[in-house]
Amino acid sequence: MTQPVPAAVGDSLADVATPALIVELDALERNIAKMATLTGGTGVRLRPHAKSHKCVEIARRQVAAGAVGVCCQKVSEAAAFVEGGIADVFVSNEVVGRKKQEQLAALADRAHLSVCVDDADNVRALDAFGRKIDVLVEVDVGTPRCGVPPGEPTLALARVVANSRHLRFAGLHGYHGMAQHLRTVAERKAAITGATEQLKQTRALLEKHDLRCEILTGAGTGTFPFELGGGLYNEIQPGSYIFMDADYNRNAWDDQPRFEQSLYVLATVMSAAQPGRVIVDAGLKASAVDSGPPIAVGDGLQYVHASDEHGLVLVLQESARPKLGDQMRLIPGHCDPTVNLYDWLVAVRGDRVEALWRVDARGALA
Repeated sequence: MTQPVPAAVGDSLADVATPALIVELDALERNIAKMATLTGGTGVRLRPHAKSHKCVEIARRQVAAGAVGVCCQKVSEAAAFVEGGIADVFVSNEVVGRKKQEQLAALADRAHLSVCVDDADNVRALDAFGRKIDVLVEVDVGTPRCGVPPGEPTLALARVVANSRHLRFAGLHGYHGMAQHLRTVAERKAAITGATEQLKQTRALLEKHDLRCEILTGAGTGTFPFELGGGLYNEIQPGSYIFMDADYNRNAWDDQPRFEQSLYVLATVMSAAQPGRVIVDAGLKASAVDSGPPIAVGDGLQYVHASDEHGLVLVLQESARPKLGDQMRLIPGHCDPTVNLYDWLVAVRGDRVEALWRVDARGALA
């Protein structure tokens, strides 16, 4: 069931029931505006990845700032955004299984839908539903996940799409997921330079055979400046830039655009009985730890261990020791799966709750 809201509009932060996921509105708004400024006038379309926030209200704000629509990873996730009025949704993933394909086809009656493929049988299965859906061939540009190899295998699959009765071949999807968290700017740039060259040669091959690639899409928060300025991609898909997290903050940015931390888990000290440590009420069920534990905000504090309902925070400076009942902000290690743990985002400005937003696509895994 949907959990009760952790606060009311107008509450102070001290009144928020923890653990809660809070969004600092000033930072969020600056992040949205900054990305809009960076992409505006470039001729490259911004299609933010909604798997980062899963929130229709945030998607609406991104579209209002110039985004053409959103990306989703799952059909059920896409359904939440179509239901919320987002008119252009790209499922940047393969959709396999009759039930999910049937749902995708139904969504195509209500919004502009596009989807990835990397298999000819999958193309034929989607075509059988008789809906006009834009299809992009996913190309493996360096992340060992989905996608066909560049060159001739991409050409062969694009021909299958182009020859289908109802589907439209729209272009290529070349997302290099592993490049997003390479720590140095030079490493990320080199990875995207290689990916771009593979896509460039593949596009030339397709166009030689009269297959026009209308869309070349990809990119993420860690690499988008390279796709944006590379002269090949005409659509980018950064998602985490609106929130950021501990793992992205470990990247070196140098002269790359840096975005602000706007997302925090708000926790409360539930035990201060032992010297040198305190226990907060935010453990494994409050913050994803696949990219490491959250970071406690404040000098002299270090979040070191999570169990189901408890987080162990070392107090490295006695002067920084919080008291029983004090609140603490935690920067999640990985924002996307952390958001998926919550029903509500508590939007705050200063120390007041300004809005409460549903995490509309929470648990949308199919």
